[in-house]
Amino acid sequence: MKKSRASLVSTETVLETPIFNVTSDWLIDPGGHKIRRIVVTASGAAVVMPVDEARRILLVRQYRHPVGDSIWELPAGKIDPGETSLQAAKRELKEETGFRARHWKRLIGFYASPGFLNEKMTIYLATGLRAGDAAPSGDEFLDLRWFDAGELDAAIRKGRIQDAKTLIGFFAWRRDFEKSRPRR
Repeated sequence: MKKSRASLVSTETVLETPIFNVTSDWLIDPGGHKIRRIVVTASGAAVVMPVDEARRILLVRQYRHPVGDSIWELPAGKIDPGETSLQAAKRELKEETGFRARHWKRLIGFYASPGFLNEKMTIYLATGLRAGDAAPSGDEFLDLRWFDAGELDAAIRKGRIQDAKTLIGFFAWRRDFEKSRPRR
């Protein structure tokens, strides 16, 4: 059986930021070839799927410079040092929306773009919501809006919502919701 993993020969940090780092890595691939990979490393992100008793989903809209637009998405943020992904999810929900949740369930975890980024995102379902005051970071200007499942599904299908974590969260929730839905 062939070796399926490359061996790291050297790594050099090219850029360090508060959110991510960039390294230039030299590897020996399974075929014995020396290859270079530029890798973005991040601490990971926690994503929240807030769903109320009416099965509406709360999204936030914020400006995202890389896409040059404000987009609707699930509340999310990076995992701070010493935090678990669940602790980060609870913090982000409160900061971005003001809501707190009584019940938390891990929906799904995924790598955002494993070709060059090691960031893993974990999506949590938050239910039993209680309203409170939001406290977004100084650089976050957020709008909040509730979407019912049909409305969110239509917005996704029409391409109005294209954020990957929101699509993955919605489809994972819908898969679980459909399984537990009473049959008529």
